[in-house]
This record gives sequence, structure tokens and C-alpha cells, in this order.
Amino acid sequence: MKIKFMVVGETNMKFVEAGCAEFFNRLKHYSDFEMQVITPPKNSAKMEVAELKNKEAENILVKVQPSDFVVLLDEKGNTFSSVEFAAFLQKRMNTGIKNLVFVVGGAFGFSEKMHERADSKLSLSKMTFSHQLIRLIFAEQLYRAFTILRNEKYHNE
Repeated sequence: MKIKFMVVGETNMKFVEAGCAEFFNRLKHYSDFEMQVITPPKNSAKMEVAELKNKEAENILVKVQPSDFVVLLDEKGNTFSSVEFAAFLQKRMNTGIKNLVFVVGGAFGFSEKMHERADSKLSLSKMTFSHQLIRLIFAEQLYRAFTILRNEKYHNE
């Protein structure tokens, strides 16, 4: 199974970039992993929020295959402990899906189109984080999930 991590736009936070690079490098030992940066729509600053979210959805959906299992990182999604997230990941791996796609939307979240396409929604906290910072938090949790599944010493419980 390949894990794809799609994010809208580049980050301008160097510490996020460096932290993600560290965890993405570690993830290569566990899974075929790819991060895709989705180009934001042109003139997005001049768009109404609904139009912006729809354009972002179009840019994401052209890169998603019908057979992909799509998980939106959304504040209204299901919350898991790290161990529960590892079990979620294991369950997806056991089903034989080809691509597990995690998506971080833009600053305003997802359009209805994205919610309709999603197979699952995941919240990393009841708190709200910037769409840039969530990349690093998710990268660490994904790495942690694999260490839990392999009984490695990274996760303490």
C-alpha cells in the first residue's frame, strides 16, 4: 500500500519543512510514502471562500483515483489516540487498498465536494491548528503509528 499525503500550497514555515522532511525520511523504512503539494488556485486572495474551496477541491480531485481511500484531516473528523490511529492504519493495510490518501485542505477547510468524496475524516485534536502546522503534527503521528505497529521503542505508554 502506498500512502499519499496531499497538502494545499507550500509552507513558509522553515521549521515545519525541516520537521516534515525528518519524519518523511523515517517513514521510508515502513511504507511507500509520497507527499504531494497541490497548487492553490490563481488569484485565490480575490475569491470568495466557497469558490476558493471548490477550486482547491478540483485541484485535489484530479490527482485522486476512484480506488483510492481518501481521508480528510478535518477538525470535525474522528479522533483517535495514537494507538487507535495505528489500528486504523493497520486495518486499511489489511484491506488491500492500493493508495491511502490523507489530505490537508487550505486555510478555510474543505468544500462539500471533498466531504462527499472522502472515505473517512480524521481530526488530530479538538483544537484548531494552522493548515501548515498540521503537516508536521500528522507526519509525526504517522511515523508514531508505524513504530507502534512494529513494537518499536518510540511510543511510550
